Amino acid sequence: MQPKTAILIGAGDRGARAYAPYALAYPNELNIIAVAEPNAERRTSLVKEHLIMEANSYDSWEPLLEKDKFADIAIICTLDREHFNPTIKALKQGYHVLLEKPMSPDPKECIEMERVAKQENRQLTICHVLRYTQFWSKIREIIQKGVIGEVASVQLNENVEIMHMSHSFVRGNWNNKERSSPMILQKSCHDMDIISYILDKKCERVSSYGSLMHFRKENAPKGAPKRCLDGCPVEFDCPFHAGRYYLGEGKGWAKKFTEDFSNEGIIKALNETPYGNCVYQSDNNVVDHQVVNMEFAGGATATFSMCGFTREQTRMVQVMGTKGEIRGNMAENSISIFDFLTKYETVIHFSKPVGGHGGGDQAIIRDFLQDMEKHGGKESKSSASVSLRSHLMAFAAEESRLNGGESIHLDSYYARFL
Repeated sequence: MQPKTAILIGAGDRGARAYAPYALAYPNELNIIAVAEPNAERRTSLVKEHLIMEANSYDSWEPLLEKDKFADIAIICTLDREHFNPTIKALKQGYHVLLEKPMSPDPKECIEMERVAKQENRQLTICHVLRYTQFWSKIREIIQKGVIGEVASVQLNENVEIMHMSHSFVRGNWNNKERSSPMILQKSCHDMDIISYILDKKCERVSSYGSLMHFRKENAPKGAPKRCLDGCPVEFDCPFHAGRYYLGEGKGWAKKFTEDFSNEGIIKALNETPYGNCVYQSDNNVVDHQVVNMEFAGGATATFSMCGFTREQTRMVQVMGTKGEIRGNMAENSISIFDFLTKYETVIHFSKPVGGHGGGDQAIIRDFLQDMEKHGGKESKSSASVSLRSHLMAFAAEESRLNGGESIHLDSYYARFL
């Protein structure tokens, strides 16, 4: 494989820590030669790590993409509402684009991104990293081989985990859908996508229920201050106390909001950023639990449950076929296949994954580069064309939730935006 060059737009957690490390591990395959990132500390750190020339270091994406194309790939990992413009510009500049999910919080923008990618004959790959894991790839293979017969139903639970919920969706970047995305899109377009991927069928209609039940002002303990470090009377009774968590078992999560990981640095950040807020007195408005019902072509159904009130962060799946059943837990990195006739159970333990999301974070980069080598970047298992449908499933699910759980037909929903 000839080494490819990339520009990185957005050097936050996903850009700098999930995808960029691939270039350090495999410099024979990928080199990052430019970065655009508004946070000076993050930008400087990435420049040093990847030996990027200062002339190719920018505090915003606009001047970077004003230059003539000088790399093969643009990796775009800005915040959700900042995906559309740099993606369109990069595609029109001639870059193949690897875009962090979700594509956009606006269905019209998602549709336009897919259109421009086709118009420019460029690959736009969406980071649905679950598709690139051994876990989900094997489940899809078993289904396609007919091992469990015809699939009648799928149940998928996303256990968000209680502290991940409080960090990302109550205090963090994705706590307010007007600033980011509805949670079913931001967190769970992965899940809409992976159900579609393993079934390999078109979703025809969805309905959904859910709400923000717990993390609300009326549930704040009596006397709780706006910030946890301002003398909270229930410090030792509340699992969400920011000081106790981020200076203790959750210290690794502090890397998400400060570049100074000393106790002093963390305390300073807790006094200055939303991560020090009381979880009951934030400006969050995304759900803390939601269920989605789906019907696919041919009659198969699927149910998805996302819940922030779980003790572990994992996805658990049950695929029910006419000849057998598959069960799996991503945290355990194993699946079992049960045959209804023989009563035999086959358990598959996968190798320990390298990188996040069950190895998907690293695998998507390699697959993207190989696609470029083999097909000129014109094919991808998570291209915008296949990803668009799962995004529309998430948009429709949110509309259903807000309208009392009405059933929404995906084709009719899509037609509204054309």
